[in-house]
Amino acid sequence: MGKENTTYGSIHISPDAVATIAYRATLESYGVVGLAPRNLAEELTQSITHEPARGIAVKFDGDSIDIEIHVIVEYGTRVQSVANSVANTVRFHVEKALGLKVNSVNVHVAGLRVSDVD
Repeated sequence: MGKENTTYGSIHISPDAVATIAYRATLESYGVVGLAPRNLAEELTQSITHEPARGIAVKFDGDSIDIEIHVIVEYGTRVQSVANSVANTVRFHVEKALGLKVNSVNVHVAGLRVSDVD
């Protein structure tokens, strides 16, 4: 958990809060259709709880943050460009919102999805 001490007290930042920011930033990225669960246990949990930050893992390391994202990409887009865009967008939004340094953003492409042509 991210923690900062101020003259008025301390501020604790939950990994879930960081995951929510990363989730919103990921969905804003071009070519991303959705997020994928990291494993079977997360998939079962998601079906029960409807947690919005599925597919995202956040680890705090002192004052820096490591984020891991599992995405589903639109078929026909350049996968490497979409992954770079997601990493840059998530890094920007998290650093802007929290004022903490993002050490790494790892994007895993879990699948491709074809959109309806209608």
